[in-house]
Amino acid sequence: MAREKSKVLVLGGTGYLGKRLVKASLREGNPTFVLQRNENVMDINKIQALLQLRKRGVQFIEASVSNHESLVRALKQVDVVVSALPQTSGPSLEYKVIDAIKEAGNIKCYVPAEYSFDPSRRFHTLEPAKGLAERILEVRKAVQNANIPYTSIAANLFAG
Repeated sequence: MAREKSKVLVLGGTGYLGKRLVKASLREGNPTFVLQRNENVMDINKIQALLQLRKRGVQFIEASVSNHESLVRALKQVDVVVSALPQTSGPSLEYKVIDAIKEAGNIKCYVPAEYSFDPSRRFHTLEPAKGLAERILEVRKAVQNANIPYTSIAANLFAG
């Protein structure tokens, strides 16, 4: 008996890592979704990325991480959320996702954007890795405190 595939939402699905995560989800046969923000309409590179994803079978949900209500509506349509949001923005975007996941109440697994090293195993980390590790641990603690089921991926800085 075949198990039902998870509906996967990839946040940041048009970015460097996000496109690869989308392809992996599709390869596994999961119905895969990407947020389509109105802001992308003016960025030709984003438009081209969205068209390529559509050709591969990705479904789009009009929403934005910055708009809580639209993000909650988007999350209610999926089972799994995979974040490829940029680390450069700090943890603020991840906190918005965590709040929306708590409100939606239906997410089976969240994969926060931690694609680097396992910060809980660092020893004498220097900057800028030290700051990154601290931000990752802050987000992980927020996910744990929110009782959200999650999976962390440690790529040991080999994202490519």
